[in-house]
Amino acid sequence: MKNFKKYLPYILLAIIFIVGFVVWRIIYISSQDNIYLKVVFLDVGQGDAIYIEAPNGKQILVDGGPDAQILKRLAEVMPFGDRSIDMILTTHGDMDHIGGLSLVLDRYKVSSFIENGISSDSKVYKELEEDIIKEKAKKIIAKRGMRIVLDLDKNIYLDILYPDRDVTKQDSNDGSVVCKLVYGNESFMLTGDATTYVENAIGWNETGATLHSQVLKLGHHGSKTSSSELWLEKVKPQIAIISVDENNNYGHPHKETLDKLNKLNIPYLLTYKEGNIIFETDGVSLAQKKR
Repeated sequence: MKNFKKYLPYILLAIIFIVGFVVWRIIYISSQDNIYLKVVFLDVGQGDAIYIEAPNGKQILVDGGPDAQILKRLAEVMPFGDRSIDMILTTHGDMDHIGGLSLVLDRYKVSSFIENGISSDSKVYKELEEDIIKEKAKKIIAKRGMRIVLDLDKNIYLDILYPDRDVTKQDSNDGSVVCKLVYGNESFMLTGDATTYVENAIGWNETGATLHSQVLKLGHHGSKTSSSELWLEKVKPQIAIISVDENNNYGHPHKETLDKLNKLNIPYLLTYKEGNIIFETDGVSLAQKKR
């Protein structure tokens, strides 16, 4: 018994080492075999937040919702113990898109930050800009033609389609960053609060083949000021996502928008009904995953 107690610390260390090695090995092997791009439309109430994770582990957060809900939702979809995000992209500076981002910067190490360049006098915007400086994140102004590569080996990238001009004097929504995430045959059109003005501007620059996407995040939470019939016909999505809170003060999604979706036989999902809406794709097929 004395001998056992004498060697107990060494036995425990050996067990810890073996368990740690096995866990590391499982994580390593699974990461090597991963071929799936994960895109999650987070349920953050009346706001937008989209989490993207490439097969190589690179992560992008597009918008951060209105408040602290973003931290809860990220914890639900990110790897356990992960405390870094490679890039945050804000489509524009409205509260329902950036309100939770200062909390994200407090919790996670962020390497770079993309925005449209429109400044705001709001307190939440000024605090966020200060936090970006403290974080020492590389700041980038989004412009049409930029390509952000998420996974070089699997050719997964995010193309900026708008702004194609100086939008610093524009209305906030008219300056929304619009981008398309592409992996093989599958793609996601992410629109922020882009209005029909922005949709038309993009339509002048891009072909239908460029715009066609399997998943479309509807602009401005399904507002009638976005998602023109012409835009929907050009994007031709298999499914539309509406990031919205139940019984919100704006009446989103508007009946006019839902009527257009129904007319064009485009099914849609609402975050307040579905919770986090999770898609995975290997670049060949697309699947919606259970939470």
